Amino acid sequence: MQDMLCAQRPDVVSFHFGLPHQGVIERMKSLGIVLLATATSLPEARRIAESGIDGIVAQGWQAGGHRGVFDPDAQDERLSTLDLVRQIVDGLDVPVIAAGGIMTGADIAEALGAGAAAAQLGTAFIACPESSADAGYRAALLNGGGATEMTAVISGRPARCLANSFTAWGQEQPPLAVPDYPIAYDAGKALNEAAKAAGETGFGAQWAGQGATRARAMPAGELMQLLRRELAEAAA
Repeated sequence: MQDMLCAQRPDVVSFHFGLPHQGVIERMKSLGIVLLATATSLPEARRIAESGIDGIVAQGWQAGGHRGVFDPDAQDERLSTLDLVRQIVDGLDVPVIAAGGIMTGADIAEALGAGAAAAQLGTAFIACPESSADAGYRAALLNGGGATEMTAVISGRPARCLANSFTAWGQEQPPLAVPDYPIAYDAGKALNEAAKAAGETGFGAQWAGQGATRARAMPAGELMQLLRRELAEAAA
């Protein structure tokens, strides 16, 4: 994968679940690739900055999808997005991208006001027609109440998902030794395909952040324009 990235030379490469070997970082930087990495705490952010990576994605507890903790077995501070952004901005001289619970232009303005250089939105775009989310995922997002849970049963790593049949099953089980990522994830994907074939859509990895109730279904271009208007209004 490293060889492929170095051959293709994308403008940006972003790392999750920790950092690669220093040699990987240095090789990509020598090719002019901008490098980002996810931090969920100030100590993780310090390690990113010390590695020479160009920017830090500050992933708050509200964020949907996989929690980017370096060590999933270590204690998680569960910092909110804005608290984490402020800690990193105050402690380090590296551009910070806020991620987690950001759904509107007003949210973006709040993140920028906390010192972030940019904001990263994921859940906000799931309901867009350009998204690869299937019909069950979209229905759960828009009509399911928006409740989310942090769970490791779907993939083997902590991740925030819409409350569904899979997360409910996970809560009913005694403490389980979940196989390492991505063994459980592969099994979960197979389970989801079998469930959908039987007409059950609640076993998908329906990742979503805590702002899920504020998702808006519209083309991505229209949503971008709306976000820009909202940001301008919030900054006025």
